[in-house]
Amino acid sequence: MNIKTDNILDNKWWQEVAVVIFSFTIYTLKNDWMLFSSFISILMGIFFYCVLYMHAQFNRFFLLPILFKTRKPVSYIILTLFGVFVFSVLLYELTTLDMFSNCRLYQNSHQRSYVYQLASVLGTLVCILSPIIVFKFYRIHRKQTNETLLFNEMQLNSLKGQLNPHFLFNTFNTLYGISLEFPDRTPDLIMKVSQLMRYQLESNNKKCVTLEEELEFINSYVQLEKERVGYRCEITYDCKIDNENAYKVSPMLLIAFIENAFKHGTCAIEKCFVRIIVTVENGLLHLHVVNSIPEKKTDVVSTKIGLKNTIERLNLLYGKDYKLDIQNNKNTYIVDLKLQLKKFRE
Repeated sequence: MNIKTDNILDNKWWQEVAVVIFSFTIYTLKNDWMLFSSFISILMGIFFYCVLYMHAQFNRFFLLPILFKTRKPVSYIILTLFGVFVFSVLLYELTTLDMFSNCRLYQNSHQRSYVYQLASVLGTLVCILSPIIVFKFYRIHRKQTNETLLFNEMQLNSLKGQLNPHFLFNTFNTLYGISLEFPDRTPDLIMKVSQLMRYQLESNNKKCVTLEEELEFINSYVQLEKERVGYRCEITYDCKIDNENAYKVSPMLLIAFIENAFKHGTCAIEKCFVRIIVTVENGLLHLHVVNSIPEKKTDVVSTKIGLKNTIERLNLLYGKDYKLDIQNNKNTYIVDLKLQLKKFRE
């Protein structure tokens, strides 16, 4: 079975296997395993390697974050040296036990010293952490590259679809009809259309916007839809945020689900409904959109590119920090999105 190089580089499990094989090979060569004639000696060698590997993993998961996340190199160096000292003493004490007396590993006098164990712990730490850090920065670089490519694609798609002829036709028809019967409401509606178009144009050059900006855009869109189909469609929009101006989100990320609800849920003369609920608690955004499915509906032209691109963006930008559940029942279409938002730095 052939495995592509890209898959190996992107797969964390294959990376772990590669690191173990590399460090274990260096360890065996250092201790001249080809001279071992006893199966017990080999088992003891594996045991000592496991101790060294545990030390490296302890440094990786508990000490490296001090360097990369909190940016405290001095604290990391001090704690690393302390960890190396503790594990070297542990290995030295293990070699003095009676159970290792018949093992050909660490039999030479220089191998029984503190200095040798210190060098073993430090050398193994470098052999294990070095490729792990290289793989980590490779994944970060790969992710940033993919984000840039997707961002550019989003800009192109947004420029192509921001002046949706069908949407503008319905909007200006609504404006014209209301201006004849309720001229006092026309200025407010024109302002909402202006806000929609301005947000679409300005957000194209941004990777993220405040959550309030995105929700204001959604609210303006919902208000226009109320003017267009509110006389025959029950439209509910409810939004609750626990901490205002604290979160950021990728622009135009939520509108696809809402636009889809109006597009397919109001494509009939019969009574229908669209319900939108947005809540944010402790940084967790919950978008719940439900729309009715008309029994007799007109044909709606849909390429489903909007939903597809939105899901791809969710996968790339948020990874495992989101959950999307879409249910297409007989009478209703339900979208349930839970998304862990990113916070603005203080």
